[in-house]
Amino acid sequence: MKLIRYVDADGVPGYASLGKDGQYFKVNRNEEEILEISGENAEIAGILAPVIPPAIYCVGINYAAHAKETGSKRGDYPVIFMKAPTAVQSPEQPIVIPRYLRSDKVDYEGELAVVIGKSCKNVTPEEALDYVLGYTIANDVSARDWQKEKGGGQFCRGKTFDTFCPLGPALVSAEDIENPNDLEIQTRVNGELMQDGKTRDMIYDVPTVISFLSGSNTLLPGTVILTGTPDGVGAAQDPPRFLKEGDQVEITISGIGTLVNPVIEEAI
Repeated sequence: MKLIRYVDADGVPGYASLGKDGQYFKVNRNEEEILEISGENAEIAGILAPVIPPAIYCVGINYAAHAKETGSKRGDYPVIFMKAPTAVQSPEQPIVIPRYLRSDKVDYEGELAVVIGKSCKNVTPEEALDYVLGYTIANDVSARDWQKEKGGGQFCRGKTFDTFCPLGPALVSAEDIENPNDLEIQTRVNGELMQDGKTRDMIYDVPTVISFLSGSNTLLPGTVILTGTPDGVGAAQDPPRFLKEGDQVEITISGIGTLVNPVIEEAI
């Protein structure tokens, strides 16, 4: 099932499923809270981020080539940081370059995002995928100056400005993606291919990441996990290629779709 979250012409949010004919049909919850596809066409005025997460966990330096281009060393465990849920942005809506806390080094990072479907804690890698609701696309937008120069050694400030976590356009159910570590991922800026990777190149694969994050820690339903970005980020270009107003970022992952977001500057 390929689900979208949307608003209709009256601003009422809902869920819809993509049918074989390319049309979207409303999805409702039955008395057991199970999603059921109706026969009613969805009138879509705008697509929203597919989930409102209670928490967003992110894996840093999870592709060897990206570690090399950034001069980062691989540790014994996954590198974890978080974004605030307020960083979530919908497809087609703008990434906003901060101007109140000014950043001149805003970067893109195309990533596979995992959405947890049921509470899990202390799960093994072998059982980890049983807890996945589905997969979507994420852009781990990063203000490199706040991440590395002005953030006191912590990633949080540079990673969690408003709009710094675009998600979408759809949530593809876990049963429709047999192996999340067998997908292609590409990022384009203004049509130019910047990142071209494969999720099989992750240092820590998806089951390992879920297992690690659930260790002595409860992952609630709707939790989003960003699994890391391949090489080709803007900070590693020569010269660096940071985002600017008027840019458009497109991230495509095979089997999921393409997440598109324009770029604007914050109005202050």
